[in-house]
Amino acid sequence: MLRLASSSQTRSMLLRNASVAFTQESVDFDEEKIVATSAKNFVYQATLGKYEANMKAFGYDDMPLLVADTVVTSQGKILRKASSLDDAREILTAQSGNITSIITCMIYHSKYKKIIDISQTDYLFDAFESDALDEYLESGEWRGKAGACMVEGFCKAYIKEVRGFESTAMGLSVEVLKTFMEK
Repeated sequence: MLRLASSSQTRSMLLRNASVAFTQESVDFDEEKIVATSAKNFVYQATLGKYEANMKAFGYDDMPLLVADTVVTSQGKILRKASSLDDAREILTAQSGNITSIITCMIYHSKYKKIIDISQTDYLFDAFESDALDEYLESGEWRGKAGACMVEGFCKAYIKEVRGFESTAMGLSVEVLKTFMEK
């Protein structure tokens, strides 16, 4: 049993699907104050901030602590959660016909070990069709999603090539995690 220090329903689904026993509770960390020059540095700082906040609240003595964060990048830009429809259009346009990298950092800390992992999955997308993009934007499904898109949602139809684990792109590298967890 581990403590998933994340409110993400996708991360909890990934753990359930991987048959990992967990409880889910977390304290918030404000990512807006992070200043980073690269996506990997940003996701590391965000995960470290979440780790420190949740360590203070829960520790790891009663059960291992797991924190994670994910960032999306394309064309050298960190693509955060869109703040408006126009912002979402700009973020999605940056990914259309390009390579989008989804980088997930996780920290797993138990009595016996601490691991920090940064994994990356790259997607090469076909150009998004204008009408489909407009329909997706109108749906509002982009709200609250890093890069304004989920690879298992709107973007799925446009995937030409994938390099890496889908779980990394969904927010938690369960294949890596299971390698390091105690038996």
